[in-house]
Amino acid sequence: MDYDTYGSSAIELAIELANVERADPEWARAFLSSHSEWFTPGTSYELSPGETHRAGTTAALVRDVALAETQDDVVLRLNELLALARPRPYATDHDGELHLHYAREDAPVLEQLTTTVAMGLSQVVIQHGWQRLGVCSAEGCDNVYIDTSRNASRRYCSNTCASRSTVAAYRARQKT
Repeated sequence: MDYDTYGSSAIELAIELANVERADPEWARAFLSSHSEWFTPGTSYELSPGETHRAGTTAALVRDVALAETQDDVVLRLNELLALARPRPYATDHDGELHLHYAREDAPVLEQLTTTVAMGLSQVVIQHGWQRLGVCSAEGCDNVYIDTSRNASRRYCSNTCASRSTVAAYRARQKT
């Protein structure tokens, strides 16, 4: 399954945001810093506690879209996420390829994050179907993933989870 380059990266950013561990109060700053390529150079990654909470809300909404079981639920949840976005798209070729950025260059980092994630997720859901989002089927894992397989058959977030589940099923069969 082919996604456009920027949209593909934006959905990957959304998935990583949905799966980030948020127990540490500094989680948002660390996440933003580790994804600095998404933000206008010079953007501050310092967030107030309220902004950190709003970043968590964005992450939870991405997860909610993946957990939706009907198209109506997806539309409702996706629209909640899009309501937080402030799209101001502009064309750029800063990396040598012409593409769109979704948030204005001078936007604060939380606005850039939320808008990019919301727009990237919505494009993939609308162009490729909401069923392409899922939550890992492995016991003890609840990571969100995007299914890029040809036949939309993915059930695990990674090869590690798929292998672990296969081995566990094999061992369970051997016991009986």
